[in-house]
Amino acid sequence: MQIHVVKSKIHRVKVTGADLNYIGSITIDEDLMDAANIVEGEKIQIVNNNNGERLETYVIPGPRKSGEITLNGAAARKVAVGDILILITYAIMTPEEAKTFSPSLVFPNDGNLLK
Repeated sequence: MQIHVVKSKIHRVKVTGADLNYIGSITIDEDLMDAANIVEGEKIQIVNNNNGERLETYVIPGPRKSGEITLNGAAARKVAVGDILILITYAIMTPEEAKTFSPSLVFPNDGNLLK
């Protein structure tokens, strides 16, 4: 048996942009991606604390040190600039692997990274 386990989490990050005319995805500052162990093209769950929306898309890197969090394409309709998001990725592993796995958790607003 395999289970889905939290692999990465960026907790309470602020939306900096929403681009309806882009082809899709979420753009995340590449420094944040590195800190959270998220790779380009990875599937990500987005939880919007302001309106309760939950959606999934894939990640593209944004400029380093920019703090950019931009929802692109149809996902742009699910957020407003300034909304607070939780970004989560998952890994599939055995229960035995999950017992010793440690996710990468980033809390940017606690001063450990960026804005």
